[in-house]
Amino acid sequence: MVSQIVERIRQKDQRAMSQFYQMYVKELSSVCYRYVPDEDDAKDVLQNSFVKIFTAIPTFKYQGEKPFKGWLKRIVANEALVFLRQRKKMLLTAQDMAEATDVDEEPDVEEVTPDELHRLISHLPDGYRMVVNLYVFEGYSHREIASLLGVSEHTSASQYYHAKRLLAQRIKELINDKR
Repeated sequence: MVSQIVERIRQKDQRAMSQFYQMYVKELSSVCYRYVPDEDDAKDVLQNSFVKIFTAIPTFKYQGEKPFKGWLKRIVANEALVFLRQRKKMLLTAQDMAEATDVDEEPDVEEVTPDELHRLISHLPDGYRMVVNLYVFEGYSHREIASLLGVSEHTSASQYYHAKRLLAQRIKELINDKR
């Protein structure tokens, strides 16, 4: 089914593009919002992503649903990176490291809903959020993240470490607030 839609898109079939959009908008929106939490900005990034997808589909060799979805998600993630660089919102600095206090043990994330976790991640400082998303959700290595973001591998690993500590602290605070 997807391969047929892709073929129709290659032939500039507008209905196929609309059908494709409806099939993937929700899933790709969630990828986009992980990187760009502001709704208006995320909608712009998502729109640019679909333009890129429709432009690139003619040269993409479809080899199954799983690799195809990975390709789509990478386009969205890369568009989010471009957006954040252009807006200079992504700061890979130690500005919020002091905010994360010592967290001796991992919080019990079973007590946190997926929506709450998403909200907590979306409120991380930009650099932390980018590294967490790229490392945890997209499966990039710190070497790949460093290359994508133009930083050292150590900086990527450090941002991830501090993001985890800050996120653990905020999860504990949320759990305590619930009690």
